[in-house]
Order: sequence, then structure tokens, then C-alpha cells
Amino acid sequence: MVEPSPRESTHAPRTALPFGTWPSAITAEAVAAASPRLDGARFVGDEIWWAETVPEERGRTAVRRLIGSPGSAEAVRTVLPAPWNARSRVHEYGGGAWDATPEGALVFVERSDQRVWLLTPGSEPVPLTPSVAGQSLGGLRVSRGRLLAVREISGEVTLHDIVEIPLDGSAADDAGRIVSLTAGSDFVAQPALSPDGSTLAWLAWDHPHMPWDRAEVRVRRLADDQAAGRRVAGGASAALQPEWTADGALLVCDDVTGFWNIHRVSASGDRSEAVAPDDRDTGGPLWVLGSRWFAPLVDGGVAAVRTRGRDELVHISSDGEVTAVAVPAVGNVLVEDARGTEVLVSGSPEDAPAGLWHVDLSDPTHPGIRLLTGGRWEDGEFSSWVPRPRRFSVEGRHGTVHAVDFPPTHPHVAGPVTALPPYVVLVHGGPTAHAPGVVSPKTLFLTSRGIGVVEVNYGGSSGFGRDYRERLRGRWGVVDVDDVVDIAEALAADGVADPAHIAIAGGSAGGWTVLGALVASDVFGAGISRYGVADARLLAAETHDFEARYLDGLIGPLPDSEAVYLERSPLTHADRITAPVLLLQGDEDAVVPPSQSEAIRDALRAGGVPHAYVLYPGEGHGFRRSETVVDMVQKELAFLGAAFGFAPADVPPLDLGSTGPVDRS
Repeated sequence: MVEPSPRESTHAPRTALPFGTWPSAITAEAVAAASPRLDGARFVGDEIWWAETVPEERGRTAVRRLIGSPGSAEAVRTVLPAPWNARSRVHEYGGGAWDATPEGALVFVERSDQRVWLLTPGSEPVPLTPSVAGQSLGGLRVSRGRLLAVREISGEVTLHDIVEIPLDGSAADDAGRIVSLTAGSDFVAQPALSPDGSTLAWLAWDHPHMPWDRAEVRVRRLADDQAAGRRVAGGASAALQPEWTADGALLVCDDVTGFWNIHRVSASGDRSEAVAPDDRDTGGPLWVLGSRWFAPLVDGGVAAVRTRGRDELVHISSDGEVTAVAVPAVGNVLVEDARGTEVLVSGSPEDAPAGLWHVDLSDPTHPGIRLLTGGRWEDGEFSSWVPRPRRFSVEGRHGTVHAVDFPPTHPHVAGPVTALPPYVVLVHGGPTAHAPGVVSPKTLFLTSRGIGVVEVNYGGSSGFGRDYRERLRGRWGVVDVDDVVDIAEALAADGVADPAHIAIAGGSAGGWTVLGALVASDVFGAGISRYGVADARLLAAETHDFEARYLDGLIGPLPDSEAVYLERSPLTHADRITAPVLLLQGDEDAVVPPSQSEAIRDALRAGGVPHAYVLYPGEGHGFRRSETVVDMVQKELAFLGAAFGFAPADVPPLDLGSTGPVDRS
């Protein structure tokens, strides 16, 4: 049962204005400025380095370093300046696009050519790998003085392996100097070298599985010629993240119990012991190379993230005692690096943008915690605009559905006492992903204007164990659609949202659910699809290798399941859509190509359905550029106003014609 969201404030008196028209201090430009993505962090000598996107520099990823105490105006320096852009294209989602040597040199993958480069202080970058058509590198890891990477070679058949790249530059013009270390698997990730440098551990999986379905940790002695190695964990389960301890033990995540827990395994694979097992996940879907959910510490303990709807950092001692560590971050939390008993932790607080923290766990009961970057609103006055998230669940047609409500919140304005607010039901992508329940800048943009937001962790979401994750198996387009409809109906029935003014929004797989819900139900009065899937058959034919067989598990294998693909695809039933639709798409998207959005646009046009289509040049799967983010949030607010009949205070109106795309200018 959903309890009505409190919308009253302690501020008085407050002006009553229609929902959606409230004036707000949260501008689109502020949203773009508060939206950088963190991409890893490292201890480098006495400094701390991290990578982050720079929206105002066309979304490039820069590497920064902290050379003084946090808060000092002179504390942060840029290691990787413009126009260099540290971004990998492996699996299209990239990740692990940089690392650093103990001597303080930066190794990184340059987005434009996918070569690995070396930047030493005071010098210009020099290449470490040659330019090879169709080759991408990522998941970089400097270990024991050696540079390891995941290599992807695209062609008729896409190949993946773990390679060692010479740090002396000898392979810059000679690909033969790059040494392949693994063989025999469709996909590989997360290379880890033992303390003595003799043994490599890595993650491997094969089509048609995704790494969260079935994956295995493999090891090999580098002196042997058995490049395929041997399995020591996983296979029938989804093993994850091999890490060596200082004394040569191997730790991995595995979900043999239904939840990802840390296990200590033998190098022969004949023994496995759970480390402080729990019915929460330490681990998650490996969409991005370089993601780490735990790190061994020098004292024999482990710093780990545990998740059941909400993330928590814990310290697990060498004798299995678990201590919660009160870092502000509660969503998208990762343990980026460890040194001694210190760790770098990234993630998002419940009420602020993403940040990076340094945590000293020498005394886990009294940890030292300091914020390094992000993690708070630059303008302290924003705190009075931030809604208090309310986690709730409903019993849906397929079981319990988890969600988080962000009610309209304003320090000086309230809605009419006789009215209920409009709401946006937000659907995360993946679909094997997780809505963390934190107030993003984009959410704040809406709630501060009198529009509520609800994030749904529909069946199939991660963060609730394997059974919940597998609820979507073979039923994508059914369970996810029913779950978001059930949440919307509960919001209306319990007096939280205006039943006539509930919209649905989502990107990628979330866009598929948006379109599917508009087909299957009339509970939503408007829909926003960001680079969403419209035709499952087209997606299977056009998408990249990483997800080429993803739909085997979500729908069924082709060609045997072709009829199911047709029946589930929103494009097949586009004539049932009557609510206005906003379509947003990047023209360089290789995961969900523009043909998907354009097919549904054409169907809406043919049916005379009010809609707008916006194609963003230079954007891929997810929007990074400042100008794109500004335009996107303004267009979405204007769209909601046009669909629901209110006039937003500070954005240009949007014409919902049915004749063609909207001009960005």
C-alpha cells in the first residue's frame, strides 16, 4: 500500500500555485553542471586521482588529481587536459579507460582512436599501442609494473582477450609486441595479477549469457601455455570480480546462494568459502569495465558494498566481523581503490549529486571520512529544495515491486489544496540495472517545479538478489510493463498523484518499457522515450556484440521465438498509442541506433499522435554534453506542460505536432 507523500513544508506562509508552474532556482544549466559522471579513482603516490566527465567540454572525460587538502582553491589539478578524452568503446559502455603507474604516469584510452597512451608529468602523451581498425581497449589495470587491458577486435566475429601492453612504447608501431594472455571465451573482463606476478585471474563468459547470468573466474600461471586457464568459481552461477589479497589468497564475488557474496577460493578451484555471507548483494551487473564492489585491505579485512535496494559500505574483518561504515553515499556505490586500510569510495548520497570520498578504516568503528569531490550542492541553498525520498513497495501482478517516491518540494510554494500533483514514473534502463533511490539533478529539476517523480525497480532489476533479477527472464515486455502500471495505479488510488496526469519516462530498455506501457495501458497520459527500443527484432539484428544475445534470455532465441518478438515489440502495436510521446535520440548511438526511435516516430506520425522527435548530434547511448543536457531537461518539462495543460515558468513551449522532428535550435 502506498501512503500519500507529504508535501507540506515547515516554511510559512507559502504561495499556492498550480503544480508544474512553480518558479525554481534549479535551472537547466545547474542540472548540466551538476551532472558529471565519475569514472574511477586511484591512490597515486601521495596524491588521489579520479576521472570525471566535463559537460561543458563536449562531455569529454578528464583526469584530475588532488594535491592538497579538500576545500582548497588550489587543491585540484587537471592531469589529462583538453582535448584528450579518456573513454573506452569496449562493449560500447566502456569503463576502465585509465590507470596510473606507481611513478605517477597516466595511461589512458583516447576516445577518438581507441589507442592506449602514456602521459608522464611535464610531457605530451605518447602512444603505447598502434592504431588498428576495429580495435578497442579498456579495463586498464596497472599491476606489479605491468599494464593489462581488455582488447576487443571487431569483424565478422568479434574477439575479446586480456592483453599485456609494454609500458616502454615498443608496441606503438608493432601490434605483435602486445601479448595475448587469455583464450577460449567470448568475453573477458577484470584482469587481476597475483602478488608475485606469476598467476592471472580474470572473468569470462560466453554467448548467449550475460555476465550477470552465467560467468566464471578463470586463472592461469603465466609461465604455462594454457591460455584458457581453469575455472575456479562460477559457471552455473554469475561469478564476479577476482581480487588477490596481499598474502596471495583469491577473493571473488559469487551468487551461488542467490545473492552475490564474497568467497575465498583456492587457485585450484577445489575449495570455496563464503566470507561473512549475507542476504544482500556485494556485486552488480557488469555493464561497465572497471566496476569494483569490494577491495581487500592490508590488515586482512575487506571493504565492501552491500545492497538490498539501498547501498551500504561495510568493513569485514579478518575474522568475519561486519561493521557498517557511515559514508553519505547510498546509491551506485563502488570501492574504487584501496591502499593499506584506506579506500576511495564513489556513489551518490540520498539528497545530493554523486561524489568521491576518502575513507580510513584503520579503526572501522570510528572511520575517518572526507569528501574529495562532488557529493554536495555547490549552492547550499539548494538543500531546502531537495525532496525526502520515500521507499515503498506494492504487491503487483508478478509479486512485490519496489519503488522510491520523490514528492514535489519547494521552500516557498505549494500546490492548490484541492489538487494532486502530476507525476513522472521513471523507468531505469538495462533492464538488468537498478534505480538507486537518490535525488538526481534531473529529478530535482522536476520536483522543484511541482512535478513528482517515482523510480521503479521493476522485476528484473538488480540489487534484490538473483530471484528478483530473473523474474524478467523470458518475460521482458510483460513483467516490466505490468510492474510500472501497477505502481502508477497505486499512486493514483492512494491519492499521491493526479490520475489524469501521470507520465512515464525512461531510456534504452527503459524506453522499451515506456512504449510498451503506452501500448498496454491508458494509465499514462504522456510518455518520454530516451534512445528507447521499439522493435526487438531490429535490436537483435543491429545491436553490438556484447548484447547480441541478451534477448535470448529476455525474450527467447531467434528464429524460434520470432512470433514473441513481434508480439512484444511496441512498434507492432503502435496504433494503440494515443498519449503524446517525446522521443530523444543520439545520432552516434551504436547500442540502440536511431532507426529505433525513427521507426516509432513514423508510426506515431502515421497515426496522428502528438509527438516530438529530437536527434542530438555527437551523442551516443546516454547524453554527456552540457548543451544536450540543458536542451533535454527543458524539452522534457515543456513536453509535460504541453501534454498536461500547464505552462512551465522558465522554458520555451514545445509544439506537439504530428508531422516531424523538432528543431533543436
